[in-house]
Amino acid sequence: MSESKTRRIVINPVTRVEGHGKVSILMDDQNRVTQARFHIIEFRGFERFIQGRPYWELPVVVQRLCGICPVSHHLCAAKATDVLVGADQLTPTAEKMRRLMHYGQFFQSHALHFFHLCSPDILFGFDADPAVRNVIGVARHHKELAVQGVMMRKYGQEIIKATAGKKIHGTGAIPGGINKNLSIEERDTFLADIDQMIEWSHGALELAKGYTVENLEMLSDFGSFPSNHLSLVAEDGSMDLYHGNLRAIDADGETIVDQVAPADYLDVIREEVKSWSYMKFPFLKARGPEDGWYRVGPLARLNACDSIDTPQAEEARKEFMSVTDGKPNNITMAYHWARMIETLHAAEKIKELLNDPDLQGEDLVVEGERRSEGVAIIEAPRGTLFHHYKIDDDDRVVMANLIVSTTNNNVPMNRAVQRVAEDHLSGKAEISEGLLNHIEVAIRAYDPCLSCATHALGKMPLVVELIDHEGRVVERKTKS
Repeated sequence: MSESKTRRIVINPVTRVEGHGKVSILMDDQNRVTQARFHIIEFRGFERFIQGRPYWELPVVVQRLCGICPVSHHLCAAKATDVLVGADQLTPTAEKMRRLMHYGQFFQSHALHFFHLCSPDILFGFDADPAVRNVIGVARHHKELAVQGVMMRKYGQEIIKATAGKKIHGTGAIPGGINKNLSIEERDTFLADIDQMIEWSHGALELAKGYTVENLEMLSDFGSFPSNHLSLVAEDGSMDLYHGNLRAIDADGETIVDQVAPADYLDVIREEVKSWSYMKFPFLKARGPEDGWYRVGPLARLNACDSIDTPQAEEARKEFMSVTDGKPNNITMAYHWARMIETLHAAEKIKELLNDPDLQGEDLVVEGERRSEGVAIIEAPRGTLFHHYKIDDDDRVVMANLIVSTTNNNVPMNRAVQRVAEDHLSGKAEISEGLLNHIEVAIRAYDPCLSCATHALGKMPLVVELIDHEGRVVERKTKS
């Protein structure tokens, strides 16, 4: 009797995502998928090497985790250091400048993902020629869309520059406030183009909505599954991307936890580690590690909130929820539709803030009673982001814990990979590039930021191997 043989297929790297990751698929001798995993193969040790640094460096240092979403880390760290310096209530100018920065980040990040990274799959199809199925193909065959994507991202980046000082790795948010206001000239420049940004946001929203509705039957099965959903909500249950408390609901819309303050996040969330990934595996304590995993990001935020406080995005949210009769939407590819609703919301909020005279205020910083521990939670474009710090009597960091958006989506991304692999690769003797792209499409729906998400528990060993000309390991040294 012959032994069964295992076939291994690797997608390395996963393309059109931020950072480096790979997918490994195991198939038996009947070409049935037995295992599919999404591996994060890069390591970022920020939780360790910021220890010993003074706390006021945190908003600038931790954003070096990423060049795509530095604003989210910048603001979350700033909010945590607000707690450390006792700044329980920022000045109106500081609060609104930070919010403007935040919505600028959402606007540019969502535009980047939709137009540059995921639109080739939507416009050309999952199986299209990869020579065409890319951003260059979009520019050639859908020039107007490509231009809109570039201009929308540019607008958001200019908002970031005006509020943070630089488009990438800015310094605008500081413990207790902000270090600049918005000039009248800057305001008027942005106001001149904001209505165009709102119009383009509507166009992108219609594209994402139309694609989802027209392909609803197929997408309902594509990498989709019931899940819990987690996000911040305001006190009244509305969407608030900058500030709020935690709410988690299950796949049917039943509340698991609600209005959990950031400082109490460890009462409801725990993390696991696994040997095959540098990402951690968070879960809700109330449901345990097997059933407590959850999704975050645009899909989860729309499912969890009761309303959106800008009129056009709220109408779009109601239409989105009507597809599932008001119940949570668990369709993985509906992330794109939800993401474009948030893009419209960000544009509406930017216009609202630009017309607020508080942005020209000169009272920028507050402080209060110093504390030794600070926790902040913010909604990053990719989902809920946690920053937790402890400092000693010399104001130096002694503990840091970061749970980033993509880490929160770790389990659902792996489930999506497994589901798509089973549905589209099982039974296939020949695996085409188009079939493998189906798996990447499911991953891209989450807009993962892999460099943000890679952390490890404990020590990382250093391994050095000396290999001769025939590939044999001559000597191996390990330093723990």
